[in-house]
Amino acid sequence: MVNLDKIFNSVGDRSLFKNKQVLQANYSPETIPHRDKEIEHIASILAPSLLGQKTSNLFVYGLTGTGKTISVRHVANELTKRSEDTDSLRIEYINCKLKKVADTEYRIFAELINKLGGEVPKTGLPTDEVYKKFIDMIEKNKEKLFIIILDEIDQAVKKISDDFLYNLMRLNSELGKTQISIIGISNDVKFLEMIDPRVKSSLSEEEIVFPPYNALQLQDILRKRAEEAFKSGVVSDGVIAKCAAYAAREHGDARRALDLLRVAGEIAERISNSKIEIKHIDEANDKIERDKILNIIENAPKQFQLVLFSIFDLTDKFKEGIFTGDVFDFYYDLCKKTNNEALTQRRVSDILAEFDMIGLISARVISKGRQGRMREIKLAIPENLVTKSRDILISSLDLN
Repeated sequence: MVNLDKIFNSVGDRSLFKNKQVLQANYSPETIPHRDKEIEHIASILAPSLLGQKTSNLFVYGLTGTGKTISVRHVANELTKRSEDTDSLRIEYINCKLKKVADTEYRIFAELINKLGGEVPKTGLPTDEVYKKFIDMIEKNKEKLFIIILDEIDQAVKKISDDFLYNLMRLNSELGKTQISIIGISNDVKFLEMIDPRVKSSLSEEEIVFPPYNALQLQDILRKRAEEAFKSGVVSDGVIAKCAAYAAREHGDARRALDLLRVAGEIAERISNSKIEIKHIDEANDKIERDKILNIIENAPKQFQLVLFSIFDLTDKFKEGIFTGDVFDFYYDLCKKTNNEALTQRRVSDILAEFDMIGLISARVISKGRQGRMREIKLAIPENLVTKSRDILISSLDLN
């Protein structure tokens, strides 16, 4: 019989952590190493907001884990502190990747109304009524400027089109004493190329690009966080360098490096090791890779999920191989069955190329003789994750 008391009672004795929160993605450090230039640039653009003056809309780009969000929120927090006694400024943050918060224009405005202290039902009202409620809530407040931070803004545009940005900017003409500015944060450097020229011209934006961290910068970041996160002497020699090397290989992703260190600590702790060793970093990397795949599938836009489910189903039926045309035909029928509007074959091909790039499938061009050249599609998801991945898609797409 399992002795749970022994496990639970020993958890404090074998803990390697002093403050695990320091290694979490949502932790806000007092200082942000190697981002002084970018933070100064953000601050200089937003500084006029302290006088209640409307600032340019700002778009911040960079790959995952390059310090974009943490830097923007750091400047936003400092601005909020300084403006507390002046009623000149209000700043609110929305993560556009969150389902049921930013998957429709209605829900984005409902979330903003909620942050302003109002309330609307999650669904049901006419959109115009939600706009009116939003305007009423802003006008009730005394602030001269309302800055909205839209993190992963590209995800919202993919889900609901860029109309919501145009509508948000259009509201400025209907507001009296308060004006709205946007800070958009995106992992996609080409984000603005997706935007309709009419919408883009209404944004009058400034842009900042965050470069990836190099291995030495990552080591510096990890060393500082490890000192706060772990008890003395817990991190073995070479562990920080190994973490940084893994993350530098993944385009300098500091978030990935911190996750690796945290998960490695959890693995070592679970087996009652007194130190985190290099082998624990390797184990942590394998675990994170598995979790990353499932996270991508769960948070993908619905159209991506429909295409991926088509590949899953076809792979089960045709072991000898499937091709781009097969995927589109199945996807098209699936859209009709689920009352979703089907994308064009060209757009589905683009989605397949994205799947190939992030490692969900492998696609190779083969010759079919007189039929010409075709792309053969194969699932690249590890076998032990296939069932769980499929279950996520079935649940998300309501295919039960």
